[in-house]
Amino acid sequence: MKKIITSESVAAGHPDKVCDQISDAILDAYLREDPNAHVAVECMAAFDTLYISGEVASKARVNYENVARETIKRIGYDDPEYGFKYDDINVFVKVHEQSADIDMGVSLKDDIGAGDQGIMYGFACDETEAYLPLPYYLSSQMMRRLDEIKKDYEFLGPDGKGEVSVEYEDGKPVRIAAIVLSNQHRAHIELEDVRKLLKEEVIDKVMPSELMKEDTEIFINPTGRFVIGGPFGDTGLTGRKIIVDTYGGAAPHGGGAFSGKDPSKVDRSAAYYLRYVAKNLVTAGFASSVTLQAGYCIGRPLPLSLNITMTDAKVSEETALKAINENFDLSVRNIIEELDLRSAHYSELAAYGHFGRETSSFEKTDKAESLKKYL
Repeated sequence: MKKIITSESVAAGHPDKVCDQISDAILDAYLREDPNAHVAVECMAAFDTLYISGEVASKARVNYENVARETIKRIGYDDPEYGFKYDDINVFVKVHEQSADIDMGVSLKDDIGAGDQGIMYGFACDETEAYLPLPYYLSSQMMRRLDEIKKDYEFLGPDGKGEVSVEYEDGKPVRIAAIVLSNQHRAHIELEDVRKLLKEEVIDKVMPSELMKEDTEIFINPTGRFVIGGPFGDTGLTGRKIIVDTYGGAAPHGGGAFSGKDPSKVDRSAAYYLRYVAKNLVTAGFASSVTLQAGYCIGRPLPLSLNITMTDAKVSEETALKAINENFDLSVRNIIEELDLRSAHYSELAAYGHFGRETSSFEKTDKAESLKKYL
């Protein structure tokens, strides 16, 4: 059986990702001063204006505007030609104290309750060395490479996006069916020069040659000119790229975004921990892919439910759940402490996807060996 699976990713300068990175930079600024801060901050970037809103409970004090401008500059919006220059935009801030009703449910006397209700998913598969689906992995790597070369080619703008379609036969990738790559550029550069550069310096450098076939379709800036981009051309919003942040559509998503939320929000922390569990199960040989779903209730430390789905399973679902319950603690407090989620490191996760980085605590496979006894 043949099928084609497509996944997308976006550059760090994509308007939605700009907002994600600012929200997480603000979170990091709080956590550096107050590791127990409760933060939920979101941004909207439109035309020449940035709006920052949300609620916070913390003893720390953060200059939102300074953090935002520094983040925008780092991303690459440092030229008035892009219409969204870090030191020449309007910034409006409306952040208030977190509701005492919410804080009461999270800050329990002897424990930590979930910061909200929600459904979270974790996923891992053995398709790539990063334990991520191949189309998603390639699209993310393509965006990372795209942003790297912008240091050497000043006519490439910050905004960009890409898409990779992989054809599978009997569950195995056999060819790259199509690649879409678009990036903002300065007005004076010829379109064909942009297309040639992106083909040679991005696509040819990232895509595995054995999967590139004669009939692989390549679309580079397919609509032509891409001069107007970023927030000047398209409104950005925190939390609007949740599939780009996770598994590219290969696994379900409960709907909760990550960026701007401290780890008491299980939208983020439980999704990280479920990824950790799934990756250990796949590494141990339980299955070629594992999908986990957990449901949490606000104010409750433990999930109300835990379900598992496996592909090419070597154990029953009952055995897999037994292994999880005996080796992993899905309480909110343990998730935060075991994965060291109170440290300030979130802004570096806010572009190119949150998973697949070996430096992240939730990517370790330290329990895989002990899990093999269940096989």
